[in-house]
Amino acid sequence: MDNLNKLKEVLSNAEYVVIGAGAGLSTSGGFVYSGERLQKFFFDFLKKYHFPDMYSGGFCPFEKKEIFWAYWSRYIYINRYAPIPKPVYNILFDLIKDKNYFVITTNVDHQFQKANFDKNRLFYTQGDYGLFQCSVPCCQKTWDNEEIIINMVLSQDCSIDENKNLIVPKKVKMEIPSELIPKCPEKKEDISMNLRADDTFVQDKGWYKASERYHNFLRKCKNKKVLFLDLGTGMNTPAIFKYPFWQMTYEWENAIYACINLGEAFTAKEIEEKSICINDDIFGVLQKM
Repeated sequence: MDNLNKLKEVLSNAEYVVIGAGAGLSTSGGFVYSGERLQKFFFDFLKKYHFPDMYSGGFCPFEKKEIFWAYWSRYIYINRYAPIPKPVYNILFDLIKDKNYFVITTNVDHQFQKANFDKNRLFYTQGDYGLFQCSVPCCQKTWDNEEIIINMVLSQDCSIDENKNLIVPKKVKMEIPSELIPKCPEKKEDISMNLRADDTFVQDKGWYKASERYHNFLRKCKNKKVLFLDLGTGMNTPAIFKYPFWQMTYEWENAIYACINLGEAFTAKEIEEKSICINDDIFGVLQKM
């Protein structure tokens, strides 16, 4: 039996499914941070700052806050509020919606909830592009940013079509008005994105509740037929769930570990007999399933 059919059989028989999702899942859906997509939305920034991809652009030492937020508002909008090009998350949901599942993810693009996954079965460990926090931080709170982000991108003479796609014209402003620069509502400090980058990352009440639900779910899984499904994770942050998945698969008799990731599908030697690795595009594999 080939690995694809083996995975289908294991998924069908699983009592519990624990999904670990990394950047490769969204990449497979079309959220690519370089190439044509980079040129389409940031041609003006590229001409001046010459960064190789959107991620690198986030570390660019912009001269003004107005330019900083012009860049980040476009970045957040296209990777959080605009539709993902391919329905990889919707296909994944259709495959597991009738299962007892839970998702832990390092992705910050909110795509699981957009695809109708139960928000009470999701743990976003690294934050969310859709949330702001105080940059200090002066408090352990986060705020939704959709309205602010939309106002920022529109102020640059960009537009948003009926399908929520961002349109960046050839003549576009590369900064926002000063009055749109966001401030913390608590003590008026600078706002930052709620993304884990250093020790200022805010883990609010929602974060801790999601963490508790995840660990409670794992306790229920022990000694059951459980599939640990690792989608698109590399070795940037393996300690968050890849290594724990391996450890639980090793220790739990009825656990199976599966990894789908183009170019990075591998497992630990100790659990090779309990692993299914598919080195292929996630979107294509899920379509076949």
